[in-house]
Amino acid sequence: MIFRSPCRLNSGVKLYQFPSSPHCLMVRAVAYELGVKLELATVNIFRGDSCSPAFEALNPNGLVPVLVDGDFVLWESNAILTYLASTHRYPSLLSTDARERADVDRWLHWESAHLGPAISKVAFERVVKPMTKQAPIDLVGAEQATRDFKAYCRVLDASLRDKEYIANRLSVADFALACILNCAEMAGLQVKDFPRTQVWLRRIFARESVKQTLAESRAMIEAMYRFKV
Repeated sequence: MIFRSPCRLNSGVKLYQFPSSPHCLMVRAVAYELGVKLELATVNIFRGDSCSPAFEALNPNGLVPVLVDGDFVLWESNAILTYLASTHRYPSLLSTDARERADVDRWLHWESAHLGPAISKVAFERVVKPMTKQAPIDLVGAEQATRDFKAYCRVLDASLRDKEYIANRLSVADFALACILNCAEMAGLQVKDFPRTQVWLRRIFARESVKQTLAESRAMIEAMYRFKV
């Protein structure tokens, strides 16, 4: 079943999403930062809605988020981020300079290949499996992923140095990494040992676009449980 946002938005841009998914959070945060109005359609992944024929016609991977902009359908969160930033240039979240763009792409790929999978592994074993009563829990795998997470956090912390933003100026990479790390805490993963990362995260979480995203996410999750959607 698809739970639609109570907000009616005057836009042709539709986002299929699940409220607590970090990849969906980053898309919404970037959209709000850019002033893009989204029509939200929440796909209940725990009820198997993402495996329905209708949804798989949009994304054969059966994963959220999926962006529909007119007749253009796009999946993969980082691709969606760069698409939004490329089609909505003000404020600029994606440089047209080749080297600056490569720096942003570097961090998006790093999130997809390293930080994101480590967090996802821990979250799946520590949160999703107990919640959905799946067994057995891979404790060894979760512990290794936790060590990987800490190693990647050291990379991020060292890279921030005296920078305000990960690619020198605010970009889609900041939203991608911050939203992933926001969800890490729910799996018991913390960044308290990484002071530069903590300062940077506070800076990103203070942005109105991110505050709006997180507040809406909480409200949608509460509504889903209240109405048992």
